[in-house]
Amino acid sequence: MSNLDKHLNIDDLRIAAKRRAHRMVFDYIDGGADDEITLGRNTTAFDDYDLMFKVLAGADNIDMSTTLLGEKIDVPFFASPAAGHRLFHTDGERGVAKAADKTGTVFSLSTLSSVSIEEIAALTSGPKWFQLYVWKDRGLVKEMMDRAREAGYKALILTVDFPIAGNRERDPRNGFSIPPKLGIKQAWHALMAPAWSLDYVIRPSVKYANLSEDTAAVSLQDFVYEQFDAGFNWRDAEWLLGEWNGPAVIKGVVRPDDARQAVDLGFDAVMVSNHGGRQLDRSPAPVHVLESIVDAIGADAEVILDGGVRRGTDILIALALGAKAVGFARPFLYGLAAAGEAGANRAMHILTNELRRDMVLLGIDRIGNVNRSLVERRTER
Repeated sequence: MSNLDKHLNIDDLRIAAKRRAHRMVFDYIDGGADDEITLGRNTTAFDDYDLMFKVLAGADNIDMSTTLLGEKIDVPFFASPAAGHRLFHTDGERGVAKAADKTGTVFSLSTLSSVSIEEIAALTSGPKWFQLYVWKDRGLVKEMMDRAREAGYKALILTVDFPIAGNRERDPRNGFSIPPKLGIKQAWHALMAPAWSLDYVIRPSVKYANLSEDTAAVSLQDFVYEQFDAGFNWRDAEWLLGEWNGPAVIKGVVRPDDARQAVDLGFDAVMVSNHGGRQLDRSPAPVHVLESIVDAIGADAEVILDGGVRRGTDILIALALGAKAVGFARPFLYGLAAAGEAGANRAMHILTNELRRDMVLLGIDRIGNVNRSLVERRTER
C-alpha cells in the first residue's frame, strides 16, 4: 500500500495538506468568512438527510455516468473552479486538470488561475469550463471570454456571489497574498513546511497567469476591491450571455427567485452555492435550499450543487434532491496541497469508489435512477 493509499477519506487528505502546506496556504483552502458558521454548516447540513436504501435490488452492475450540459461524463461530480492552484503545490491546475481527465469529468478553470487558459486547454482532451469574475474593465471581460472560446472551453461559469471579498480573517492574520510576499511571519511558517517551501523557492513564481505579468502582490480583499465590479447586475449578465453566446452556468445562487430569473435570462444551469462559506456568513447551506431551487426551475435548466461535499453519500443526497451533478473544490485542493497531482487523483479516486459502493448499498445501479424517494429529511433536532 502506497502512502497515499493510506489516506482513506477526504478528511485524511485534509490532515495531510495541513501537515505539508504553508500555514497561509492551508488556511486559504480551509477557511471561511466571519465566524465560519456557514463553512461548517455546508458539510454538516448533509447530516439532516437519511438515505432510504432498497433491498434485493440486484444493483451489481453500476453505471455512474451522466450528462452535464449535453456532455457525457463518467461520474456525476466535477472539479469546481478555484484560484491559484500553484500556490498549493507546484503541479497546480495542471495536476488537477489531469486528475479530472483521468476521472472522466469536467475541469473548471478559474479566471484567477496560476496556469493560463491556453495551456490548460491544450493539456488534456477532457471537457473544460471557464469561470469568469466580472472586472470593471469590460474589455478585459470580453478578452477573457474570447480566449476561452478560442481555446475550446465548452461552457462559461459566471460567479455572482463575489461582488466584494468576504471577511476571511485567517488570510490577513497570515499575511496571505497572491503572488505571495514573505515577511517574518511567513518565513517562520515556511520553516515548518519544508516540502512546500522548497517547491516555492525552486519553481517559477506564482502569479495570476491570465493577467498582466506585473500584477503586484496584494491581499485578496484589496485585489477584489480594485478590480471587481460590485455594480454588476442582471442587465450586465444579459450582456455577458450575448457576448459568450454558448452554454452558460450561473454560480452562487441560494434563492429560488434568483434561480428562476437566471434561467429566464438564458442561463443553462444554476450552481447552488455560497462560495464554500467564504463570502456571506450565515447564508444557507446549499443542500438545504437545493430542492426549492429544483422546484423553481423544473426542467428548464440543470441544477448543480456546489458546497460541503466530502462523501459519496453527500453526492447521492444531492442527486436525490434533484441536482444533475455536484461540484467541489476543497476535496481535490486538499489532495493537491498534500501530494500534488497524485493527491488530486487520490481525492477523485476516493469519491469515485465511495459513490460506487454507496450506490450498491442504496440499491441503485444507474445515476439516472436516483430520485426523491431515496432521501428523507430528518425531523428530529
